[in-house]
Amino acid sequence: MKYRPYIIDTMLVILGILSAGMGLKGFLLPSHFIDGGVTGISILLADVTHLPLSILIFVINLPFLFLGYRKLGLGFATRSALAIGGLALVLAFVKFPDVTPDKLLTAVFGGVFIGAGIGLAIRGGAVLDGTEIAAVLVSKRTQIVRVSDVILTLNVFIFIAAIFVLGVEQGLYSILTYLSASKMIDLILNGLEQYTGMTVVSAKGEEIRMAITQNLGRGVTVYQGKSGYGKDGHINSPREIIFTVATRLEVPLIKREILKIDPAAFIVQQSVDDTTGGLLKKKKH
Repeated sequence: MKYRPYIIDTMLVILGILSAGMGLKGFLLPSHFIDGGVTGISILLADVTHLPLSILIFVINLPFLFLGYRKLGLGFATRSALAIGGLALVLAFVKFPDVTPDKLLTAVFGGVFIGAGIGLAIRGGAVLDGTEIAAVLVSKRTQIVRVSDVILTLNVFIFIAAIFVLGVEQGLYSILTYLSASKMIDLILNGLEQYTGMTVVSAKGEEIRMAITQNLGRGVTVYQGKSGYGKDGHINSPREIIFTVATRLEVPLIKREILKIDPAAFIVQQSVDDTTGGLLKKKKH
């Protein structure tokens, strides 16, 4: 179906808006907790100025949406503007139940709903919080600072302000909300099966390749290389470099098979944030 991807993206964004709205109106706002980013700034300003939160969220996000338009394109900016506008409308007109007065449950599950909303919106190609746009642009410009570092630094200042405006207890619970939301975003974007990339350098590359592909049902990529530093300090015999991607649960099994074939094999592991294509699921024989 030609329009199926667009329909799926739209549904993800709508579900994200409703989830974030539930997290805010059903949990955080009744207990005077905040989240990080523009949402947190908007809640603080709404508490101080008594202006409607829905208006503040949209207005404060406008400069970030303009940045997104300039740097990331009209399509992304339009989707994000509609998503943020939709969240503002939900906050203004949709009623959600006040779920629980328990502060710990409010902090944890408010973060879960907000994180799920942000993650679903990102899956749909939009954002619900403009600070993510700014963080990406700062990270690209500096080439040193990571996106997560930029967001964390901004949120440190937001939560310090929350402690002064809302009180120490609300500020500390808000930090817990932020941590809960961050973990939920990771879960939505990366899934339960987080992948690990494994690079293997061995003189017995063909045997290792056969073990991984035939015995374990995993796809591999093979590079041709050479030993860079032998006993005489010079380039030596050829080596086959095997690269594969597996779930964290499968890594110990693969390592055991590799070391059984070549105890001297050099194995490097690194976390993989996302994957597309290839043989990611175990092949059935």
